Amino acid sequence: MKKLVVIATTLMVLIGTISCSNEPGELVLLTNDSFDIGEEVILEFEEANNATVVIQKGGSSGETLNRAILEKGNPSADLLYGVDNTYLSRALKEGIFTAYKSPLLSKIPSQFVMDNTFHVMPVDYGYVNLNYDKAYLEKNNLTPPTSLEELTQPKWEGSLVVENPGTSSPGLAFLIATVSYFGEDDDYDYLDFWADLRSNGVAVKDGWSDAYYTDFSMYGGDSPLVVSYATSPAAEVYFSEGKHTEPPTGNVLIDRATFLQIEGIGILEGSKNVSLAKKFVDFALGKSFQEDIPARMFVYPANSEAQKPDFFKFAEVPTLPADIDSDTINEKREQWIDAWTEAVLR
Repeated sequence: MKKLVVIATTLMVLIGTISCSNEPGELVLLTNDSFDIGEEVILEFEEANNATVVIQKGGSSGETLNRAILEKGNPSADLLYGVDNTYLSRALKEGIFTAYKSPLLSKIPSQFVMDNTFHVMPVDYGYVNLNYDKAYLEKNNLTPPTSLEELTQPKWEGSLVVENPGTSSPGLAFLIATVSYFGEDDDYDYLDFWADLRSNGVAVKDGWSDAYYTDFSMYGGDSPLVVSYATSPAAEVYFSEGKHTEPPTGNVLIDRATFLQIEGIGILEGSKNVSLAKKFVDFALGKSFQEDIPARMFVYPANSEAQKPDFFKFAEVPTLPADIDSDTINEKREQWIDAWTEAVLR
């Protein structure tokens, strides 16, 4: 009888173990508000790994990183998606990630590998630059500016809208680009440029949406120039649903006046699902995920083998973006923002 009880108990334990192993694992992905990926893509990962993916949005990229830092060592999420090269050094200094070198890193060009310690894997990239309203410029006999200095001339008075670098990632990216372009200690430096822009009637908005959809003349505003993305003209064609076969907007691609923004994904230190998190990192760098990125987030996939949609033929790539490394950005970011605020807003 005792043997039967022992056998029965053992069977119950084995059945319970098998049952638990078949229960879906929950994987939590912390990301910024711009993140967007198809439900069918997430479902593909869930079905392949018997998992449930929960997506937490933490606000802007800076706000999301702050949350991850506050939860350091005991994170509510397993992964952080969207930390970019303007905040990377801070994230690494805080030690919030567990190192993992995905085998799919071999599919990503070396120029996009921003972390040689492999705590963060690159997933997408894009370029911040000026866009212009083609119809406005044609109507007013203007040609797109060929230098940043030109924006301070009377013919462009009241024509530019930018985002506040203290509240907007494209705003910060453009500020960094002006530091690269003009320098900090030259006879005419980046602060002189911004002071002249202020005198020439530059408009400042807290975020990209307000700048683009409220002040940009393409949408009824007064400014034919706006800080946006090199992919924005392509997005205009896509969202027009056949109305436009050519972009109604164009890119101003001035050497050293554009900014290459690279976003990455990393496993948070303290994750209780490291094995599953590694699988998701691999999945995020794989073709299914990568090929869904362009039409949803309007940035480029990092994987060189990922196919881009047809409308991306209108998305241009700058030849010479700003050249400032992430360590310098991390060291001077707040100093630049404070100086910009003093020069432009006060």
